[in-house]
Amino acid sequence: MGNSHLPTTEAVVTAIRGIADERGLECSVIDDIGADQTSRRTSAALFTALDPDGSLPHEAHVELGGSPAVSVRVFPEGDAKITIEGVEFEDIPRDSVPGFLKSVYGGLAHVKGRFFPPGQWLVVPLPGDESYKELIMDTALSPWLARSIRS
Repeated sequence: MGNSHLPTTEAVVTAIRGIADERGLECSVIDDIGADQTSRRTSAALFTALDPDGSLPHEAHVELGGSPAVSVRVFPEGDAKITIEGVEFEDIPRDSVPGFLKSVYGGLAHVKGRFFPPGQWLVVPLPGDESYKELIMDTALSPWLARSIRS
């Protein structure tokens, strides 16, 4: 089961809204449209809406209600940053965002700990053999993260 291609930021936001509707979650979206509005365009001139190639960049920040606390920042460059209970996953491909969220809300995401080297990681497996793993920097786990510990 592969990821469907999501060519635009709006396509990703629509997919996220669909997942929120399936799960009965609140979903709030903030759109930043224009080269002078998106977060990675620090060199864009003030009131410059278009990129040099004539495209109109569109970035979105999505907050999903419920447990776990999830936010998704979709960038016009084709990637996203997903934050789950304070754990940040950078550079997630835009096409992988729906599968990532389905794994989180479907109970597949889990915390894995090791004694040496010491640490705990949040692991999010996706369909196929792909998975994402991020170190949990905070020593006090949220209730959702604590419930997700697997040995």
